[in-house]
Amino acid sequence: MYKVLLVDDEILVREAISKKIEWNELGYELVGDCENGKDAIEFVKSHPVDVVLTDICMPYIDGMGLSKYLSENCPQTAIIIFSGYSDFEYAKQAIQYKVSEYILKPVTAKELSEVLIRIREKLDSKRKEEKKIDQLTKVYHSYTKNEAVIISRILSRLVKGTQEVKRSLDELKEFDIEISGSSYRTVVIDIDVYSGLYEINPEQKKESALMAFVVENISSEIISEYNAGIAFRDADNRVCLLLWTNRPQEFRKEIVEICKDIQKNVYSAMQLSISMGMGCYVDSLEELSKSYESASEVLQYRYTKGSGIMFDCEEEKQKENPMELEMDYRDIAIAIRGGDREVLDDAMEHMRSWLKTGYINRRKSIAYLQHVLQIVYEVGRETQESFVLPDSALTSITEARNLDQAMEITKEYALSGLKAVQEACQTSGERQAAQAMEYIKDNYGNPDLSLNSVCEYLNISTSRFSTIFKEETGKTFLEVLTSVRMEKAKQMLQKTTMKNYEIAEKVGFSDPHYFGIAFKKATGMSPKEYAKGRKS
Repeated sequence: MYKVLLVDDEILVREAISKKIEWNELGYELVGDCENGKDAIEFVKSHPVDVVLTDICMPYIDGMGLSKYLSENCPQTAIIIFSGYSDFEYAKQAIQYKVSEYILKPVTAKELSEVLIRIREKLDSKRKEEKKIDQLTKVYHSYTKNEAVIISRILSRLVKGTQEVKRSLDELKEFDIEISGSSYRTVVIDIDVYSGLYEINPEQKKESALMAFVVENISSEIISEYNAGIAFRDADNRVCLLLWTNRPQEFRKEIVEICKDIQKNVYSAMQLSISMGMGCYVDSLEELSKSYESASEVLQYRYTKGSGIMFDCEEEKQKENPMELEMDYRDIAIAIRGGDREVLDDAMEHMRSWLKTGYINRRKSIAYLQHVLQIVYEVGRETQESFVLPDSALTSITEARNLDQAMEITKEYALSGLKAVQEACQTSGERQAAQAMEYIKDNYGNPDLSLNSVCEYLNISTSRFSTIFKEETGKTFLEVLTSVRMEKAKQMLQKTTMKNYEIAEKVGFSDPHYFGIAFKKATGMSPKEYAKGRKS
């Protein structure tokens, strides 16, 4: 039975929940109820509970304050909040305090029972996992005191080449271990759930040691079946296989089968995904460090290619083509400058594909993505001097667990650059369109006024200007110029006695006949008819 504490400032609510929920049938025992968070905190200090069911709005200490206390002091306690508040800020705080369920009032007995069933299933699973870890811990503590640890240290020094081979072999003989063959190979096994973590906290380190212990035991059993070598753990809680044979040709196929069996059995036993780096073949124990280093190196491809894979350094690898990457860099810069989301998406996806299909390790991948950030920064500054990337940009890519995460982070920053350029261009476009209108109004009388002369004045390409001008005014340059000239001509026809050819010349038409045609097209009347109609 899991113990439950009910917290609500309304006694009727507490009584209703207490009576309507079939606690025992659901696997719970209601051990107490409190009317505010302050009383609840005092209660759990002396009566630990598994679940706290609480309202938000209460005197003294509210539900959020209680949740904060529980998350900091009783992290194993599941928290269920039921509240009439759907405000996003409450939901955010609930996530921050690791609240298990957030239910909006009114809530029925059936709904609350369903939530309690979900919580019980999670608690059952957690209890089962804790029991399994406790059992492993006991075995592990026994293991750390025995000869297996000493053997692992000797083998680790042997494959890393940090100790003379003869000395290592002599030390191993004391444990009745003899290594002799005509071909040797090392395999490095890493548990994927702990891989790529920028930092491992003490709890994760303990868990990884226990899991590595299980992987080592499974590996040892399988290797002994093949009579092919020995398994041990290195200082980083990775499991290493030292394999040897006097039958090199058969050995190659056998190693693949050994690795597949280990992967299959580890997943079957612990639902753990593992990746393997298979080092190069060497002919002597003195060369083992080459095999170990190549195994460790090839395992880094997991960052780009994904987990649960066997990486063989003997496989022919596709060579990097830096020209493809340069094209992606160029396209990303073009996309950001042009404010083109589609081009940016295509360039980033091509880069992702290139990194995944090539044999590129974590260090290089991060360097390539950080260069993208440099491009984003430089292009962003071209249009917005105030544009900056946060200080955390580079480190967030470094701390990403795999390429997919790093790519998503990089893309978000690239989009921020693109949006900054779009905003700057929009502001710039408004300004350029306004400047063009002023220029037209000041120079409409010049018969040589043209699209080219305006663009030369604004220092912008005709195609770019035409697009901006149409977006801002809704008209083409020629439509606006003609409209301004016709309006000026109307004013002159109304207020002066100037001849048509004189007015035509004043508004920028060198040909009076063409002026007449343009005027009639714009107003439906000839200049003479318009003047007569306005003056009569």
